[in-house]
Amino acid sequence: MDRARPEDWYATETKPDGVTLIHEPFIQPFYRCNMWHVRGRDRDMLVDSGMGVVSLRQWVPLVTERALTAVASHTHFDHIGCHHEFPDRCVHSAEAHILAAPANAATLADPYVTDEIFDRLPPLPYSSATYSVRSAPATRLVEDGDVIDLGDRHFEVIHTPGHSPGGIALWEAATQTLFSGDIVYDGPLIEDTYHSDAADYHRSMVRLHDLPVRTVHGGHFPSYDGARHRAIIRAWLDARERA
Repeated sequence: MDRARPEDWYATETKPDGVTLIHEPFIQPFYRCNMWHVRGRDRDMLVDSGMGVVSLRQWVPLVTERALTAVASHTHFDHIGCHHEFPDRCVHSAEAHILAAPANAATLADPYVTDEIFDRLPPLPYSSATYSVRSAPATRLVEDGDVIDLGDRHFEVIHTPGHSPGGIALWEAATQTLFSGDIVYDGPLIEDTYHSDAADYHRSMVRLHDLPVRTVHGGHFPSYDGARHRAIIRAWLDARERA
């Protein structure tokens, strides 16, 4: 398989409300994390940081322009790979131990990381056989109801366990924007990881259903509007309640 050049590894797409999507186009869509950069008055925020196979700070200048808080929606390998590159790192307390010591089993790098998840391999010296996430101990632990403050923008932490114990979403009431992580997005949802919990997943989906969202930026796949958000969750809840 061909290898990509480092300068081609990341792609960016400008969204409304000072939001930029950063992603890794040579990773297949199911495994490709959405990284969300949010511009604030006093500092910026980055929600998730990809696989970490190419330096985000070196090849995406946007993330170095301002002081930046890197938030982990949860600690699976595709979401925290470049967190070590940022000095200000937030994670929910339930997964702080994984961010600090991201063993491959804990981050789901085993068994998912193989050459087959790529359309083009990362540049050398990358090897799937030796891939691992670098330690990035949190500088701040967040809990449900905490706020990520960017000066003129405020994102409420919503604890959304189910996909993983420390999953969080971030809610900006002023713009009715939700960064949902991997608890809900417009694609096949993963409910069977080693630390998933069906009862927690159900409670999280019930909670998110009634948020007055205008835009949802998920951990994977394209963003969508409030009507689609409610339709996704309603279909998921109906399927569980029929089971």
